[in-house]
Amino acid sequence: MARVDVIMPQMGESIAEGTISKWLKKPGDSVKRDEAILEISTDKVDAEIPAPASGVLSEIKVAEGKTVAVQTVIAVIDTEAAAGAAVAAGAAAASVKPAPSPSPQPPKGAPASAKPASAAPAPAAAAAPPAGRVDGGGVETAEERLRRRSTPLVRKIAAEHNVDISRIPGSGIAGRVTKQDILSFIESGVATQAAPPVPSAPIAGLVGGVVHPTVEPWPGDRVEPMSRIRKLTADHMVMSRRVSAHVTSYYEVDFSRIARIRQEKKREYEERGAKLTFLAFVTKVIADNLRRHPVLNASVSGDTVIYRKPINIGIAVALDWGLIVPVIKNADELSLIGIARQMADLAERARTKRLQPDEVQKGTFSITNPGVFGSYIGAPIINQPQVAILGVGVIEKRPKVITLEDGQDVVAIRTLGMLSMSYDHRVVDGADADRFMSDVKRDLENFPEGAA
Repeated sequence: MARVDVIMPQMGESIAEGTISKWLKKPGDSVKRDEAILEISTDKVDAEIPAPASGVLSEIKVAEGKTVAVQTVIAVIDTEAAAGAAVAAGAAAASVKPAPSPSPQPPKGAPASAKPASAAPAPAAAAAPPAGRVDGGGVETAEERLRRRSTPLVRKIAAEHNVDISRIPGSGIAGRVTKQDILSFIESGVATQAAPPVPSAPIAGLVGGVVHPTVEPWPGDRVEPMSRIRKLTADHMVMSRRVSAHVTSYYEVDFSRIARIRQEKKREYEERGAKLTFLAFVTKVIADNLRRHPVLNASVSGDTVIYRKPINIGIAVALDWGLIVPVIKNADELSLIGIARQMADLAERARTKRLQPDEVQKGTFSITNPGVFGSYIGAPIINQPQVAILGVGVIEKRPKVITLEDGQDVVAIRTLGMLSMSYDHRVVDGADADRFMSDVKRDLENFPEGAA
């Protein structure tokens, strides 16, 4: 029978593990593709996880209440449901239930009670090692990484078309390359080029844990090990700096017009269930301009550039327990109030751990807002595999020299704020970035009242 693994998904860039809250299906149950089969809980998101394929849930490898690393195989689905579903269900039940206590039974039943006892430890042995590691505790090899990021069907298609899977950005949970991803890649014509051999050492060094230099503690210092979330975040940030050639441009924007529109429309928006923030205006203008500047809405894949069709803007939300980036899908198709509503909804559900898996995936551009903490400006790190991220500094009243219609210069009190954009210089030239930022500045300073 064809077997499809159900893995523990990664629900955010700094999430390293998840806990099985509840199984919605039991071994032997029929499941449909995308039907919820279990609930998981992480430090950031509580969510229902859908079945990756239709079939029979033949085996549950991780029981409720257990915490495992992301990418661990937690269940198995047999896609050929008609073939031996009952047998598969029995095997799955044995793998998750403790062995029954020995009791006096006829000799014919004795082997049956002994068999579950020997099968009980199987789930622990069958669990996949944590992402980025091998059984011996070292850094995973390139081959293991490719297997972890794709299914057997995808690997078969890749082999038939001589495609290097590592060159394909995955759209599945935790970046797995799906069947649709590889078929689209092949149809694009890029796959006709022979795939170069995969250098195991460089990839392993890049994907595996980053080796941080050690520092000697002084007497009286308190030394604490990094939490898994902090360690993963640290590695992700270092990886992004290594992968992308970071450059940052800074622009001052006069928000005085938007401040006036916001003050006039604030109550109306609240009555319609939305909070009108400066960030909503910024997000709206960014979404409108990304369509005119597609190189900022792209990803680098090997020696090719993927220009993303959808404009999905991730909004960084700082939480007490870490950072998560919910995504506003198709933001260019939304009105200002539509964006404001989605921002408020996603942020609230991020804080209450009620985001769905697809709401933190497939972003094409990110915005972070350190200005809410009073930061004047910063140089944010790109959220891979995107090529740009915008930082919004504090927006406040400041003195500014302006020129009147008669040519006289005066000092006036204006509502000003700084925007910074870090971009990947591998594909985004300085002129491209500055044209984009100039258009954003112009549209913010001349935001039409009718669009609010």
